[in-house]
Amino acid sequence: MQSKTFSRYESRYFYALVALGALFVFLGYLAMHTMEEHGHIVTGMNNQIVWGIPHVFAIFMIVAASGVLNIGSIGTIFGQKPYKARSPLAGLVAIALLVGGLAVLMLDLGRPDRIIIAATHFNPTSVFAWNIFLYSGFFTLAALYLWTMLEKRMNVWSKPVGLAMFAWRVILTSGTGMIFAFLVVRQAYGSALLPPMFIVLSFAWGMAVFLVVQAAMYAWNNKTLDPAILSRMKNLLGLFVVSSLYLVAIYHMTNLYFAKQTGFEYFILRDGGTYPMVFWAGYVLLGSLLPLALIYLPSRVNSKVVVSASLLVIIGSFALLYVFILGGQAYPLSIFPGYEVSSSFRDGEIAKYAPSLPEIMLGVGGLAIAFLITIISTRVINSIPHDAAAVAKNDD
Repeated sequence: MQSKTFSRYESRYFYALVALGALFVFLGYLAMHTMEEHGHIVTGMNNQIVWGIPHVFAIFMIVAASGVLNIGSIGTIFGQKPYKARSPLAGLVAIALLVGGLAVLMLDLGRPDRIIIAATHFNPTSVFAWNIFLYSGFFTLAALYLWTMLEKRMNVWSKPVGLAMFAWRVILTSGTGMIFAFLVVRQAYGSALLPPMFIVLSFAWGMAVFLVVQAAMYAWNNKTLDPAILSRMKNLLGLFVVSSLYLVAIYHMTNLYFAKQTGFEYFILRDGGTYPMVFWAGYVLLGSLLPLALIYLPSRVNSKVVVSASLLVIIGSFALLYVFILGGQAYPLSIFPGYEVSSSFRDGEIAKYAPSLPEIMLGVGGLAIAFLITIISTRVINSIPHDAAAVAKNDD
């Protein structure tokens, strides 16, 4: 990659952003320390809802990490030059997101040191155990992928490594979906549609994250993106959003078809108070329909519009995961089908949950880790995409 000399102003701006990111990482550490010292009693979680807001942040970053590499796959495997120029940046952002997501996932456990037990005592029947190898393989292949793209002598290996990376990330995202698909005791989960649904969701979320990062880098470097390339990426984002909305609709329609699932679906889509509101307003309206309107209605390609649509897709992803993860746990377990269940442990009741400040700060801390890795690595490697049609703003 080309080297770049940074001005004093740019250096100050860079260090200010690093300091801001480090501050949020530190706040995330304080949140983790508080939860570890006092237990989950300081969170909104309880015996019914054991995966809270931190899992929403973690699952988003893990799924988006896989989706970001889709940009590199389009360029490396399918030979699309505009996307190939973005492969190094996609690889760096993917690694950063996965590190941030796994950090939140591990620190939310309360005893992160127990990951050593999971790593040294493999349980082949556990999807969580599979993910140890999937995440390790992702890091290894992503590092090799970056090496083949950044080192000219290794360029000949970029396509085979990219193909292996593409296959591995599909398996990894399927594994994330299978974590929920194998939880048959929860009526929200236990569906064979979840692995492919998570794969398609990763395409949309990863593209949205990449477009935001790319826009920030171009603004930082005082450059504008070729409208033709922006239009292609915008249309691809729209295709992924439509596909995601379709699979989410099929998932809910399939559940509605089975009598045992109708109670849960009515809870999520109509009767669940906050959850239907977040689903319809947060995911369907703000996270899907409005971005599609921004993508396809304007006649002229506009970077600000594309970034706005991407940010809305990201907001919609958090809304969908909030409903899927928290709403799925809030609905009572069907321990004895056909019978009403009640106990002092609130069996048979809809669980209450309100996220606490430590949970939110832990999730934001994970995003800050991804932000720090991205901003530092892109400055060191200078991975801004170089297109022949990209021109400086001052030359317009």
